[in-house]
Amino acid sequence: MAIVIPVGSFLSASPENGRAIFVDRPSPPHINHPSPMASLFSTADGNYASGLLYQEQENIIVRRGELEEIFVANATPLEAPVIKVRGTGKAGGFGNSASGGGGSGRSEARSSKAEGKEHAKVLIREGVLRIDNVLSPDTADSLRDHLYDLRRTSEADVNDDKIQPIQRFAQVLLKRNRCDLTIPLGGSNNGIVTTALEEVLCRSPVGATISSIFGDDAILHELSCLMSDPGSQRQVIHPDTPYVDGMGPSLFTCFIALQDVTQEMGPTTWLPRTHDKVSHEKFKDSSSSGNEGTDSPKDTLIKTQPAVLGLLPKGSCVVFDSRVLHCGTANRSSISRALFYFSFKDPRVGYPGNPASIRQELASAYVSLGALIEDLTLFGKGKGSPLIDRLGSQMR
Repeated sequence: MAIVIPVGSFLSASPENGRAIFVDRPSPPHINHPSPMASLFSTADGNYASGLLYQEQENIIVRRGELEEIFVANATPLEAPVIKVRGTGKAGGFGNSASGGGGSGRSEARSSKAEGKEHAKVLIREGVLRIDNVLSPDTADSLRDHLYDLRRTSEADVNDDKIQPIQRFAQVLLKRNRCDLTIPLGGSNNGIVTTALEEVLCRSPVGATISSIFGDDAILHELSCLMSDPGSQRQVIHPDTPYVDGMGPSLFTCFIALQDVTQEMGPTTWLPRTHDKVSHEKFKDSSSSGNEGTDSPKDTLIKTQPAVLGLLPKGSCVVFDSRVLHCGTANRSSISRALFYFSFKDPRVGYPGNPASIRQELASAYVSLGALIEDLTLFGKGKGSPLIDRLGSQMR
């Protein structure tokens, strides 16, 4: 998930902000950037100087992130809402009656749709929604193993100059000890990805929730995995996409924990109800009144808006509006944290304001939510997956 930092969005707290170079526009979607494990201080082709500049900018971001950590010290765990729909459990998924046996497929579909509408009400209001048990424990474990194997293979291919970094990794803020691994879909080696998507989109309320807002024509915008290794720093608070007057949400993103996420592992922090015009205007205003000790509107917002933490059990997820303010936090544990994620875009929206973390072959296919769920439903019934098979044949 690439992150665009506007000019002045966090630099006001640092005396060195005049030396930082950021642009107030999205980065182009195809940029050759270092491998997540590569040194910042390569001397080849003048990269030493650019590495120093990047390091200086990164240090400013780290200091700002540490300050914001103090601002949101009273953050509380994000809880799953209690959704009461006849025939479903509290939050659907594995271990709840929404995924259990009994009842016809038609009645289960009606229940899933009704449950999705109830979850959508929470998502629209809060901008952040937790849904538990969207992946079975076995699937979460297998997917995690698969993705870390994919990361190792991808890093080796990049370091051997077999592929460009952008073909396997999206850009990510504070990339030291952190990477954004784009994921292929289909093909003989990626069956666990299909299994995971079938569980999340067809057997939990996630697919119905997104569909109830964007419709079945919503476009798959991202498919990736955020990996935060021990020692990764806290990011600065940011939205993934801007607030645009007269427009609703452009993206909904689903983060799925592939292991229990503890406080020490660096859970994502969200500021619910910041997906509105007023919050974004305050967030962009880093100026103070000139009185010593007076906070800027941005800092006041961060200090006073209740914050929540993604302390998720394995297999649980958070769906959020991409305009909501949030950040990844520092991983102070000895365990790497993996969040499998995807996002869907409103089909009426063109470029949403931020580059997508997705394989180019998938982005070019414009896969709709409805078509993907239909294909995954066939897969779940053991009847194949023609769409995913076709996409797999195009992966490079």
